[in-house]
Amino acid sequence: MKQMDVALDPMAGTGRMATLAIDPGPQQSGWCYMRGNELLDSGVWTNEDMLDFVQHRQFQINPTRLAVEMIASYGMPVGKDVFETCLWIGRYVQAWHNPMTVRLVYRKDVKMHLCGTNTAKDSNVRQAIIDLYPATGGGATPQIGIKAKPGPLYGVSSHAWPAIGVALTVQAQRPQA
Repeated sequence: MKQMDVALDPMAGTGRMATLAIDPGPQQSGWCYMRGNELLDSGVWTNEDMLDFVQHRQFQINPTRLAVEMIASYGMPVGKDVFETCLWIGRYVQAWHNPMTVRLVYRKDVKMHLCGTNTAKDSNVRQAIIDLYPATGGGATPQIGIKAKPGPLYGVSSHAWPAIGVALTVQAQRPQA
């Protein structure tokens, strides 16, 4: 796994390769599957179901990168949930068909990439993601839309939002020389 630089353009680097991005948790993980800036699918699954999905052969056939949000230490005490999440991150990486290609993305990099500041909150990141998409759906937030008139982010909920942030960030990164 290589350390990355973050590009300034949130949509830069969105080529043909798809990205499976995961926001891991101790029991459940949010995820999204994107090609470029097009959200193909997203959800929140149990970690066991997510692990099964990561092992699908389809990802070996269709060019796909795996990006996982990584835990960072800020010098504060942490509890059992953080350690369990770390274990799941390792399991996802190891289950991927080519573990050395997995991109680990820190939350601070997502915040900087999408919001331009490390002090951004989850709601700021969510709004920055929404602002990147066209207002083509119905309702108060047309980027999300409603059932009768869905937008490009229709159906995204809870921990899938941070996964989209991870996907957009890793797609804009370029390996350091």
